[in-house]
Amino acid sequence: MTSFDLHQLARDIITWGRELGFQQVGITDVDLSEAETRLKEWLAKGYHGSMEWLAAHGDKRSRPAELLPGTLRVIAVRMDYLPGDTQQIKILKDPTKAYISRYTLGRDYHKLIRKRLSLLAQKINDALPDDYEFKGQNRAFVDSAPVMERPLAEKAGLGWTGKHTLIINSDVGSWFFLGEIFTFIPLPVDEPNQPDQCGECTACLKVCPTDAFPRPYELDARRCISYLTIENKGVSPEEFR
Repeated sequence: MTSFDLHQLARDIITWGRELGFQQVGITDVDLSEAETRLKEWLAKGYHGSMEWLAAHGDKRSRPAELLPGTLRVIAVRMDYLPGDTQQIKILKDPTKAYISRYTLGRDYHKLIRKRLSLLAQKINDALPDDYEFKGQNRAFVDSAPVMERPLAEKAGLGWTGKHTLIINSDVGSWFFLGEIFTFIPLPVDEPNQPDQCGECTACLKVCPTDAFPRPYELDARRCISYLTIENKGVSPEEFR
């Protein structure tokens, strides 16, 4: 098999990703052992509510190489969605108005990101030698399979996990989408460069109107407004209305 420069390919992947509209691209290995332990503890507490799909698929969610055998690296991408002229604090002060989440204002992000990830995967494929063993076997995911995208994003350097369990980036907060490409190519991995900056702050926990956080870094989805208005198929409990 013809040899090629993996470090140059990694640099090219970051460049291509930005050209396709991703604000950040990172590469990580597939070790999610710590995240797997936390996931199992969280499921055991029943915090996933009726989202039984989170407990399905065995360990494929936390073991990328079991979901797609042969996977060695995950290319994680970040795409920002907050409009530049949005005054997110000011607009939420009026209690007489309800606001639709900012990410719904544009096209379906699943289709948008998946198309761009597919183009990135094709660019990677085109850069490989013709005799490369796994040429053409990269696979893109956008909420389309059991993938632990937030732990992967953190390992790839896209941000850190806040006490509200979301990924925070020092430049844009949590206003972004995530997507992944699973690849068989042994690319050099990126070192996380977004240290946890939460410190002693607990603002995100205190502001939650349904008190959905039993403790920092842990969400009881059954009390979460997103769960109650999207995932919950029954009537919302009266205490949360």
